[in-house]
Amino acid sequence: MKFIEGGICAVAGVRAAGIKHGKMGLAVIQAEGNAAGVYTRNKVIAAPLTVTRQSLSQTGKLSALIVNSGNANAFTGEQGIETAKEMQSMLSKELNVDSEMVAVASTGVVGHQLDLSWIKEKLPDVSASLSNDADASMDAAKAIITTDTFLKEIAIEMDCGIRIGGIAKGSGMIEPNMGTMLSFVYTDADVPTANLDECLKTAVDKSFNMVVVDGDTSTNDMVLVTATGNSGINPKTGDLLHGMELVLTELAKMIAIDGEGATKLIESKVTGAVNDEDAVLVAKAIVRSPLVKSAIFGQDPNWGRIIVASGHSGAEIVPENISLSFSSANKVVELVSSGVAVESDENNLEKLKEIMAQDEVVIITDLGLGHSSATAWGCDLTYDYVKINAEYTT
Repeated sequence: MKFIEGGICAVAGVRAAGIKHGKMGLAVIQAEGNAAGVYTRNKVIAAPLTVTRQSLSQTGKLSALIVNSGNANAFTGEQGIETAKEMQSMLSKELNVDSEMVAVASTGVVGHQLDLSWIKEKLPDVSASLSNDADASMDAAKAIITTDTFLKEIAIEMDCGIRIGGIAKGSGMIEPNMGTMLSFVYTDADVPTANLDECLKTAVDKSFNMVVVDGDTSTNDMVLVTATGNSGINPKTGDLLHGMELVLTELAKMIAIDGEGATKLIESKVTGAVNDEDAVLVAKAIVRSPLVKSAIFGQDPNWGRIIVASGHSGAEIVPENISLSFSSANKVVELVSSGVAVESDENNLEKLKEIMAQDEVVIITDLGLGHSSATAWGCDLTYDYVKINAEYTT
């Protein structure tokens, strides 16, 4: 396996285009094939998700995707549904494809009706500029961002010969159950819809569902994968799953490090849990905790906050069995061993300071109860997070 350039356009059969004007963005991606999707678990579901999920459940295929940023078209009632369907229809006419084979996605402010006039004006030019070069993937990735500070794209070529590429957006309102986050993934593998769906759900659970920026689950979260089949290769399910997990995990980590106002990536590794569910609970509780996140931002070695977060996670915990350490790069500092705080000497304190000053901090929590493990990703909680969200619409 190797990383390659080109983002989603590194995948044969994919063309993309996008524009960004201030807070408004519009992206179009054309790629025909079997498709699958995973959507938010928020009970308030944005109109584009409702429309896309219904269409995809009927066809199991996609031909194209239209995405706007600047307005989420969420909590907009029947008018919002009609707007999403109109976006479907607009793109189907531009590209001469079946409207039920068009996916729709939106991101931005919740609770405002989406004015289609700007999209109607720009769509013909965006559609006409569809291309399969690397810049086209970047244009699409840029068009879908909101408070993101950098573009999120990746492409890999597997040893079996298939390629997988993806773009994503996400910075705040992030705790995917399945944050506001969108991701669009493409492969040139020749894969039945059922296999694609199975691999996507498993990969999402190990990647996007393990990211926490602020603990809020958005109304608009969506991950779509389309298999163009252009390679003619039907890979082993294990190979496809491995590739999708890698692509989605890398995108998930980009979302975590780009959390609104973030300065550090936090990786929470949990081992020794009774079962997988408990490992996930503890790993996410640690990166969700405002107290832990604040301590990481301030480089304050207040490790007791991690023990507290583990204890209220809902997982089975025996305090006398917990071990805790911090690591970054080649440095590791043990803080708790089998329920007992490790006495810190001058050397250990110096190592801990060096670790907490790094851009990536790894927290390793061993529950000492079983053999299950999980990893979650998050970011520190900074002054800028409050500023960004206090002024989001003003």
